Order: sequence, then C-alpha cells, then structure tokens
Amino acid sequence: MTKFGMNLLLWGTQIDESLFPVLDQIKEIGFDGVEVPIFNTNPNDWKVWTKKLDELELGRVAVTICGAEFNQISPDAQIRKKTLARNKQAVECAAVLGAEILTGPYHSALSVFTGKAATKEEWQWAVENIHALSEYAQQFNITLGLEYLNRFESYLISCADELLNFVEAVNHSNCRLMLDTFHANIEEKNIGEAIKKCAKYLIHIQISENDRSTVGKGNVAWQDIFSALKSINYEGWLSVEAFSPKLAVANIWRQMFDSEEQLMKDSLHFIKKSYRL
Repeated sequence: MTKFGMNLLLWGTQIDESLFPVLDQIKEIGFDGVEVPIFNTNPNDWKVWTKKLDELELGRVAVTICGAEFNQISPDAQIRKKTLARNKQAVECAAVLGAEILTGPYHSALSVFTGKAATKEEWQWAVENIHALSEYAQQFNITLGLEYLNRFESYLISCADELLNFVEAVNHSNCRLMLDTFHANIEEKNIGEAIKKCAKYLIHIQISENDRSTVGKGNVAWQDIFSALKSINYEGWLSVEAFSPKLAVANIWRQMFDSEEQLMKDSLHFIKKSYRL
C-alpha cells in the first residue's frame, strides 16, 4: 500500500530534537512518515528519534548526501576509502532509526565538478564502492535507494538511463534506485516512460514541484507520473520534498509559500486526490 511522507529538509539542515514539534504536526496533518536526513553519522544520536517516531507511529526513510570531503569518485584513494566508511556509518544510523531504505545521491559528491564528463575510472570507483556499501547494508536489512541529480548538481549520474545502468553494474540485491520528480522534470524527455523503464528497481519516489514549492502549483506533469506509477503497481513511498530559504544549498532565495503547514496540507491533499483518481 502506498504511503505518504514528508522530507524534513523543508526546515533546513539542523536535524535535531528541535524538530520534534514538526513531527507532531506532520502526524496531525495526515502523513504516514518522514524522510530523515542523516548528516550526523553517530548512530547513538538517533535513538531518541526512534523513540519519538515510534510514539507517533510514523514510518521513516533515511536520506543522506556527500559533499566534497566525502566523494566516492575522488582521484584520491584515501578520500574514497574515507567516504565508504562514512556511508557505512550512515547505514548504521538508518538501522538505528528503524528505516528500511537509505536514499540519496551518495554515489558521488553533491555539486562537485571536474569540468568534463565522468570517466570510466570514476564510474568504476563508484560501482565498486556502492557494491561494498550494499554488502554492508545487507547486514542491517537496509536497501540502498540511489538517486540521480540534474546536470547542475551532478555529473556522474544525471538521468534515469544512467542510474539504471549504474544499479545494474553494481548488481546487488540491496542496491536499488529512487526518482525525484524535480530532477526528472529537468532531465527526462518523458517522466512517465522513465518511471516505467526503472520499474524493476524503483523503491522510492520524491514528489517535488519544478520550483521545489507546493506540489500541484507548478508545471510538473503529475498525471503522467501518477499514471505511470499505477501502471507498474508501485506501492512504495510518495514523499514530498520541498525547500525554502532555510536550505541555502538549494539556492532558494525567495519564499514561495505561506507557511510550512500550508505547503504540507496543500501538497498532501493534491497527491492523495490526484493519485487515487
């Protein structure tokens, strides 16, 4: 059965107990769970989150990213080794949190570019490291849900075809993929066809408008997306990912909604109404 989630990055990158009132609000509005960003990779710090989420009976999906200091396709072997160790810690945090999947574009570093296309060597470094991470995740019953970003944020993997090829190259039962409609809206000729193409490995969907604001208020072709998801009998999460000026890395410099509460209510209403038509 499809579940509806809310990504906590709408409130910025400070992911700590100060967000617990937000969790209460997310539950009250009617979401089934939350996407929890894992930036702090100390597993012990997530135990209090597990308790809170259990009390609210909220499901959870873990998500993480890597910056320049943790890059699995760095030419520096020590950085690649350090990155794998860091991502293994993220897997441990996801397990403590009670998540079953760890999503994100951690196959490479966010917004780090060389000025040219990815090399075969970079591709192979990523494949080897993600395979090793998949092996580690299997011990915790965690499945990796890899994400592609648009061309302005990543150069290793920036479309569904590339991500599909990557997952098949990794060739591990605990390595799967997700799709973020914001990036797909930029990179795909037809998002519905991209979804169908990825059906075998698709385990998570981030529902995001073209301007990262209220879902249903922009120009994303939602009916094509929802029709494609129904055609493949998708039963995973549909999780709202929206940003505000609180998330500086997203380059959102203007307020595009009245309040977080309004955005959540309107987005959830639109998704439930549209997806169930």
